[in-house]
Amino acid sequence: VNIATTPGKVVYQNDLMQLIQFDPSTPKVHKRPLLVIPPWINKFYVMDLKPANSLIRWIVEQGFTLFVVSWVNPDASYADVTMDDYIRDGFLTAIAETRRATGEAQINCVGYCIAGTTLSLTLAHLKRAGDTSVASATFFTTLTDFSDPGEVGVFLANDFVDGIERQAKVDGILSRAFMSRTFSFLRSNDLIYQPAIKSYMLGETPPAFDLLFWNGDGTNLPAKMAVEYLRGLCQDDGFAKGTFKVFGKPVSLSDVTLPLCAIACETDHIAHWKGSFNGVRQMGSPDKTFLLAQSGHIAGIINPPSKGKYGHYTSAGADLIK
Repeated sequence: VNIATTPGKVVYQNDLMQLIQFDPSTPKVHKRPLLVIPPWINKFYVMDLKPANSLIRWIVEQGFTLFVVSWVNPDASYADVTMDDYIRDGFLTAIAETRRATGEAQINCVGYCIAGTTLSLTLAHLKRAGDTSVASATFFTTLTDFSDPGEVGVFLANDFVDGIERQAKVDGILSRAFMSRTFSFLRSNDLIYQPAIKSYMLGETPPAFDLLFWNGDGTNLPAKMAVEYLRGLCQDDGFAKGTFKVFGKPVSLSDVTLPLCAIACETDHIAHWKGSFNGVRQMGSPDKTFLLAQSGHIAGIINPPSKGKYGHYTSAGADLIK
């Protein structure tokens, strides 16, 4: 009713995603369209919560023809869906459909969190294939080098991932409830204890808060894809080492050579900023900018300029290029 209200329409769909087109709200528009790919752990509308803090609304107000992917919430029938499937039926298909809908040879792309990681893999594959469909890329809170995973590393040890793999094989999915609890443990004071004290001990009704509503609207992950991500990218650090395979061929960070911008967040408990910086530093692009936003994984990105609430730091040049 009062979230995800920016006008748009579904222009393509398959078993893995829908592609939503949002029309510019300005008389003149930029020639090159923008494709934004959100993570498939939660719903896309974190970028369109309400008019005052909607990133989607802000983008179309800048004169961009915007396309946003909305991912399916998989059930057990998706058990054998892989990272390659997400790249082929999600990323590559969304890129192709955005070009088809606009008639443009090149587009710009944004990937958020795990979608930023997978966008990087996709760009490395496109480089190997000689495909120049993507002109530039932006990464929100994205890890590609997992040699230092930060706080989340406690949940990447073998005993924990072994348990995830066993349960996913039984269920066919990595349950959204399991992931929600795991991420809550990383911020237990804010997400577990304070809400419990306020609701149970003080009898206070939780506030109607758009971001908390979205946070509770999680999605499952296909079993095979989840294990590939945890084993091949997180534990083995395969992308940084050049051993992770896309469509059977290994790709590396040095294969990402187009102009890029990366935004990390200072207090991010999921994708810590130093790890994000390490990955960007190893990418092969000679044209890259790194921004460090104040606040955390969501608020550091969903941060409308009009509020003047959080600042940011910039980095470009020699410190990002080997």
